[in-house]
Amino acid sequence: MSELLNFILNHEDQFRRARLPSLYSDFRHQRTTNPDGYAVNISAWRTALGHAAREGLIPTQGPRHDLLVLRFSEELRHALETKEWGQPLALGAVISEAVVKKEMFPLRDFLVSTESIYNKSWIITPWQAISWSLRQLGIVGGASQADNLSLGRFVVLANVEEAANVIKRQVSGRTNMVDRIFSRDMFMKEFSGVLGSKQDLSDTDFTVLLTFLARDKREIAFDDRTVKFKGPSDSIISITTEDTTIASLKSVIADLSQQISSLTSRIDALSAAARNAVNEKNRISALASLRSKKLAETTLIRRSEMLAQLERVYTNIGQAADQVEIVRVMEASTVVLKGLHAEVGGAERVEQVVEELREEMSNVDEVGKIIAEAGDPSLVVDDGEVDDELEVMEREEREKKDEAEAQETARRLAALDNENARVIAEREKKRQENAGSEKGIEESIAALEGMSLEETQTI
Repeated sequence: MSELLNFILNHEDQFRRARLPSLYSDFRHQRTTNPDGYAVNISAWRTALGHAAREGLIPTQGPRHDLLVLRFSEELRHALETKEWGQPLALGAVISEAVVKKEMFPLRDFLVSTESIYNKSWIITPWQAISWSLRQLGIVGGASQADNLSLGRFVVLANVEEAANVIKRQVSGRTNMVDRIFSRDMFMKEFSGVLGSKQDLSDTDFTVLLTFLARDKREIAFDDRTVKFKGPSDSIISITTEDTTIASLKSVIADLSQQISSLTSRIDALSAAARNAVNEKNRISALASLRSKKLAETTLIRRSEMLAQLERVYTNIGQAADQVEIVRVMEASTVVLKGLHAEVGGAERVEQVVEELREEMSNVDEVGKIIAEAGDPSLVVDDGEVDDELEVMEREEREKKDEAEAQETARRLAALDNENARVIAEREKKRQENAGSEKGIEESIAALEGMSLEETQTI
């Protein structure tokens, strides 16, 4: 079993063992006899092939696999072959349906087209579109004939959109203009693993991706050397000479950083080799290692100085780019303020408008006064009567408040009197209890004294 087939059987839910007879059969006739079953089979194969391409499992002729492009070939049919069901018999119909529905695109047509693939008027090739449609309808070929589709390479739109979205998210946080400019090599190195697959994007994948981002998403401009992403305030984007220079500068800085890292590792390795040679009493090897180390250290110093200088230049360019952006914003703000000021008409016009407003308000007050004087006298409000009525209402409100306070005071006094009466009653009860106790004590004392007298007389 091929790696491709093993991946599909283990990762695609539609490729259960019970479904394999239907998926590997020539189900093209189901387009008219069983449209739902036909659609399910087409969707299952299209999804499986797209996922397999994303993982770099589609057979290829070169050393690298394409992740965004599917190569439809006899090798693909053989890789999908099983012992029990053989090769899939309707694979060409799957690709044809995907092309008609704009889920896959012939690679050449995708790259040479100047019109966005999202436009309704976008077509692949007139003869291809007609022939595919006629083949699917059974007018040309028919279900009884072999599943023949021109072999070739097809762009998988779902994979391209996924890669583009990931790149857009990663670049969206870069607000500085110079950070959104890449040399083509830097772009390929930075985003080669954008899909998280075991394999990196191929050169063909990057060509497709750049075309898609520029033509269909309007997110970048690019040429053979430079890639530039659109900024938040950019409506039109193009590659300038300055952009190419910035991209070259960033590329040189990246190369120098790599060289410095390699030189540092080489110096460490030579130091270790010299120490080992000294330990082994090998003077010649130790001297050779030390000489090479000195040369590497000299080269490292030069490269480091050059890198520091270029990084200062890059920083200054970034600051200048920020200043340019600030000046652009200020210029735009100035234009807006000029337009608003022109609409206002200046301070003199404002004063005139305010004066006219005051005159009109004064006219309104004067007209209202005249109308009031000419109207029915009974309708004129007497301010004295209003004041008298207000005074009566305030007096009644005060009387109500005083009465409520008097009632509250009486209630509190009554409660206090009840409390005092209770205290006095408790005291009187206690006094009486104490008096009874004293009387009992006196009687006991008198009885004792009587007993004493009787005993004396007896003696």
